[in-house]
Amino acid sequence: MALVDQRFPAPVAPGPAAGAAAADHAAVADPLVIGRRVRHLRTARGMTLEDLGAAVGRAASQISVLENGHREAKISVLHRVAAALDVPLSELLDAEAPSPRAALEVALERAQRGPLFASLGLPQVKVGKSLPTDALETIVRLQEEVQRLLTENAATPEEARRANAELRATMRAQDNYFPDLEAHARDLLAAVGHPGGPLSQRGTAEIAAHLGFTLHYVHDLPHSTRSVTDLEHHRIYLPHALTTSSDPRSPLLQAIASHVLGHTEPRGYGDFLRQRVETNYLAAALMLPEEGTVDMLREAKAARRLSVEDLRDAFAVTYETAAHRFTNLATRHLDIPVHFMKVHESGTLHKAYENDGVDFPSDPLGAIEGQPVCRRWTARVVFAIPDRFSPYYQYTDTPSGTYWCTSRVQGSPDGEFSVSVGVPFGHVRWFQGRETTERSRSRCPEPSCCRQPPAALAQRWSGHSWPSARPHASMLAALPTGVFPGVDQTEVFTFLERHAPGDA
Repeated sequence: MALVDQRFPAPVAPGPAAGAAAADHAAVADPLVIGRRVRHLRTARGMTLEDLGAAVGRAASQISVLENGHREAKISVLHRVAAALDVPLSELLDAEAPSPRAALEVALERAQRGPLFASLGLPQVKVGKSLPTDALETIVRLQEEVQRLLTENAATPEEARRANAELRATMRAQDNYFPDLEAHARDLLAAVGHPGGPLSQRGTAEIAAHLGFTLHYVHDLPHSTRSVTDLEHHRIYLPHALTTSSDPRSPLLQAIASHVLGHTEPRGYGDFLRQRVETNYLAAALMLPEEGTVDMLREAKAARRLSVEDLRDAFAVTYETAAHRFTNLATRHLDIPVHFMKVHESGTLHKAYENDGVDFPSDPLGAIEGQPVCRRWTARVVFAIPDRFSPYYQYTDTPSGTYWCTSRVQGSPDGEFSVSVGVPFGHVRWFQGRETTERSRSRCPEPSCCRQPPAALAQRWSGHSWPSARPHASMLAALPTGVFPGVDQTEVFTFLERHAPGDA
């Protein structure tokens, strides 16, 4: 709750509404900051602890406890303190420390009362006037650096998977539909007079221009980035057309999305993942505008011809983008629960979403990334289908129910991936491909389903073979560190300095 910057004469007793507002402020205000503000105002007026205590009817020791932030003061006491110091109550409740020195003192006090100092077993540092400011600043900075290193070291694969599992749960709870992001997309498209339908590359550039950015296509974009935004000069740097992705709109729209959404440097891996989801969502909402896309989907549902391929072709996007966008809108606008999977050719799950009850393989943390997908699922079977032009459809009986899926294989620098969209059997009547006769049965996670080799093969080759594993190079490595995981900040800053326009 934001603090109200409303001032009123201290001697005037507050009415019920003002009293309630002040009580709200007192409930959220930091006792350490209040104490420093009281001390700052007291010493500025040449008052001793005894003087202020006498003015408010409290012992000097109680005023000292208040100033040191060891106890939350009652709102009635703070009213009397404010009156004695001849300031409005709002000045005591201001969230900002009264001086840079006071801010350092508050930071150190907070740190010493936190779990990090307790775990280190360090003696408490007395925070008083005798502690030089430079020493105080050094201690605070050292504490911040220790905390940063601990946070960085905590960014283990386990922590990342846990953060991703929590994010996926949030997406499931709201059917992967984000109304605020849809509103941002509508506003941007209206601002450039988008007539509806597919968003052209020119339309994408017009959105950037509307936001005050110029576009610069370069050959030397840092290898760890998809785009770089120069916020000082309002420039967006993108890979040259010869080296760009299959959809050149995507990296530009994601860069625009980060700006529109006011993203700041991620506070951790969970924040970084949330920002990625938001930028990807907004980019897709711009390429497949909600109104036109929903109209098309509703018409297709009425005709019982829903198709991810048709959505892809109508809006000139990649199959994966169309599949993602379908999950955004299917439940909210069509009342169809759905799941999405992206599976590597090795059989491991890369990313997924569901709100239809399908049981994805997961680890004890609830994370799905890197988990083996059943060989009998559509997402695995499709790799063996020679026809890569036509969509592949399949019914799969699983312990959690029967699901119908459509799947396609796409290439990437990291190998082939299948992208699949599926629904429970009860909803397949709305889709093209429902007439398929392809059907499979999965008993996973029962090991005998597909994770254990058939008995005859095991008997023949067990003890008579030795495969040489080809693990990922990053298997034993820590997660990429830094504010933006995996991004070389030195490389980015050097690039920006090289391309920044000269001073006018």
